[in-house]
Amino acid sequence: MSPTKKAATKKTPAPKAKTPATKKTPAEEPPIIPFAKPRDWADWLARNHASSRGLWVKLAKKDSGIESVTYAQALEVALAWGWIDGLKRSFDDTAWIQKFTPRGPRSIWSKINRDKALALIEAGEMKPPGLEQVERAKQDGRWEAAYDSQSRATVPEDLTAALAANPRAAAFFATLNSANRYAVLFRVHTAKKAETRARRIAQFVEMLARHEKLHP
Repeated sequence: MSPTKKAATKKTPAPKAKTPATKKTPAEEPPIIPFAKPRDWADWLARNHASSRGLWVKLAKKDSGIESVTYAQALEVALAWGWIDGLKRSFDDTAWIQKFTPRGPRSIWSKINRDKALALIEAGEMKPPGLEQVERAKQDGRWEAAYDSQSRATVPEDLTAALAANPRAAAFFATLNSANRYAVLFRVHTAKKAETRARRIAQFVEMLARHEKLHP
């Protein structure tokens, strides 16, 4: 008598252990710090300019009655220490906040800040970190390539010629508000290479001919 064959049973594989999801830690938000006087802000930068990645300076509104460094004062102190201003946000009924960070190696200069830096140097108020940023900008061409502010920006000759060759684009460009007009001029001015500048001008003329703009 032959032995009874047992039906083969399939082994169910053990479930694989799930790898715990890695939680992304949000970037640490810079601190918000008020400064009553420019000297207080300068003292903070003297201690932290080389180690800090940035902060929000809390600036009191004029009618708040709170003693506070002004934006203009804060910017001059920042430039003296090789820092630069960035984003601006509302805070509450009495203040707003302005971000300041160390100037990056590719950070472009505005003509306004370039003039402020020169005035600080002449007055003997520029600190070594600020002087270092000025020298770096002079060496790599960013100093000479400083851009105009929105209120002073003018249409360069090559863009004027390109618009003249496309009346539809020129007509739409003339209708742009100051923000959209400056957005075009800024991007043309900050092109580092001649071919990049020519390509941007051609792209903007095509965009304007389609009656499109960079900002809503």
